[in-house]
Parts: sequence; C-alpha cells; structure tokens
Amino acid sequence: MNTRIIKIAHVVAVVVILLVMAVMIGAAPQGESSVGQNSNQSGGAATTVSSADRKFAMTAAMDGMTEVELGRLATERGASDAVKQFGQRMVDDHTKANDELKQWAATAGVTLPTALDAKHQAVVAKMSGLSGAAFDKAYAKEMVKDHTKAVQLFQREAERGTDAGLKSFASAKLPTLQEHLQMARSLNAGGGGSGGHNMNSNNSPSGRPDNANANRR
Repeated sequence: MNTRIIKIAHVVAVVVILLVMAVMIGAAPQGESSVGQNSNQSGGAATTVSSADRKFAMTAAMDGMTEVELGRLATERGASDAVKQFGQRMVDDHTKANDELKQWAATAGVTLPTALDAKHQAVVAKMSGLSGAAFDKAYAKEMVKDHTKAVQLFQREAERGTDAGLKSFASAKLPTLQEHLQMARSLNAGGGGSGGHNMNSNNSPSGRPDNANANRR
C-alpha cells in the first residue's frame, strides 16, 4: 500500500514538473517577441525623420532664435522707427514660428537646440556693441544676408522635404520670409520696411491650419 502511494506521488511530481517546464518554455518566446516589438516600434519612431529634414529643422530653429535676439536688440538700440518696427516684427513672427517648430519636434521625437551656438552668439554679441545709426546700418545688412539664406533654406525644404509636417511648415512660412527679405532690403537702402503680414497667418508644422494665428497684425 505504501509502495503504491509512493509511486503515485512520484508520478504526480513528474507531471507537475513537466507542466511547469512547459509553461516556462512557452512563455519565453512570447516575452522575447514582445520586447522585440517594443524595440522595433521605438526604433521606428526615432528614424521616421530623414537626415535632411532633421538638418533643416535644426538650422531653422537656430536661425529663428537668432532673429528673435537680434530683433530685440533692434527695438532697444535702433535709431529709426523703421528699424525698431522691423525688429519687433522679427520678434513676433519668429517667436511664433519657433513655437510651431517646437510643436512639430515634440511629436516627431526630434530635439531642437535651445540656445545659440558660438557662431550665432558671436553675431548677437557684435550687434550688441552697436547703437544708433551704426546699429541700423549693420542690422539692415545682417537682415538681408540672413533672410536671403532663410528663403533659400525654406524653399528647398518646401520642394524637396520628405516630412509632410516640415514641408507644410516651410511652404507656409516661405511667403512671409520673402516679405521679410524685401523689407530688409528696403531698410538697407534707407527706406521704410514696416509693411507686410507676419508668419502668424500661416499654417502650423503639422499641416493643419491654425485658426488662432490666421489674423494678421
């Protein structure tokens, strides 16, 4: 009787061990598959933005921050009303554009620069040492140079970009950047430059119209 009970206990123990092993073996591939899927999903999100689009976003963000800083200097150090008004327009327009670019970056998983690099900081420092008519002349010249490059940069992205949000952003901002360039040329020639509309009337980087920004100043 005791021998039979012992044999039964052995059989039960073996069955339990086999069941446990089967559960463990069956669970291992499932866990590895889940991790692999999460890894692939994470990796996919990080690689959706091409290097060219990423470079555009980085350059646009850096240039935009520089325009805001120089615009503030223009309102403080400019001698003419035209320069002061143009400077304030740069602060308003580029601040809004920078914010829209940040919204795109947040959804795209791209980290934009948050401070000026040495090259752009040097430009701001140079302009900070000027005032009055000397500032007006240097600022107008700098704005022509900066916006000539900006128009080319945004036009290239609007035509060749592969990210839908960035293409929409570049296309929407391009007309206003072209107006900025015309205004800067007018300043550089000694004329006015307070006309035109601003960047706020354009679409956001997501490609959706931003009704809150549709009103012109």
